[in-house]
Amino acid sequence: MMNLFEAKGIRPMLLTERREPIESAGWLSELKLDGIRCIAYLRPGETDLRNKRNLLLLPGFPELNGLHEGVRVPCILDGELIIAGADGKPDFEALQARSMMSDLSRIRLASRQSPASYVAFDILFRDGNDLTVLPLLARKRILQETVSERGALAVSRTIEGSAKALFDLTGEQGLEGIVQKRKESLYHPGRRSPDWVKVKNLVDEDFLACGYIAKDEQITSLVLGSMHSTPHYQGHVTLGVSRNAAERFSTTLNCPFDAIPPGCEGAVWYRDPPVCTVVYMERTRAGGMRQARFKGFRMDH
Repeated sequence: MMNLFEAKGIRPMLLTERREPIESAGWLSELKLDGIRCIAYLRPGETDLRNKRNLLLLPGFPELNGLHEGVRVPCILDGELIIAGADGKPDFEALQARSMMSDLSRIRLASRQSPASYVAFDILFRDGNDLTVLPLLARKRILQETVSERGALAVSRTIEGSAKALFDLTGEQGLEGIVQKRKESLYHPGRRSPDWVKVKNLVDEDFLACGYIAKDEQITSLVLGSMHSTPHYQGHVTLGVSRNAAERFSTTLNCPFDAIPPGCEGAVWYRDPPVCTVVYMERTRAGGMRQARFKGFRMDH
């Protein structure tokens, strides 16, 4: 157990995507939170949060430094780091803005004005015992016994049955969707499993932001590429893109594609293309994205 705390290299179990909820007594449902997936290593006097790339998160979210005070024994949790907006819903834009901050005074101010929270939905290790080999229902019970909800630490709520009703409610409330998990599922670090699924009101997809096109003072488009070492051109996204966000990254004269795509002759190319997320209704037959909107740059890739 202690070696796991020192190594801190656990990769979260990943979800597959479905279009419709599963109505089955063998599955649990919970809200899909729009945040940063991370592993929490907690023991007396120590909180350590790591994202999917195993990068430290506490420097950008110092208000979460006391999460260990909410657990009874040393443990490792899986969960989501979120910032709630004024309406109580996860605010991904605020989370993205915080993730990109480096100035300590700005981070401290933001942590007071818009504090983050950690919502745990699984427990992987507890007091020296590997829990990943136990079924989900057993892990959920141990999670409830281990965590005391206080301050910035909470536990995700689950429901049995009525998955479609819950999913429909998320659509009405403008939430991202739901997550469903097989009750008997084991935890497989770093693996994508059909035992864990996400059902979203909008599709979101990660791309490489390969550059941007400044169309005028108000309109800026990101040039999208596939998530490959040599990206393939995937089109543009304009809605939701601000000039300030687009100009944050260092640039180069070199186009990352084999040839400059039509309409991209005036693009400014990024030296190290960051990962961004685009949300859309569905793909067209030609492969385009209907009602595409830029969601944000991902600092956890």
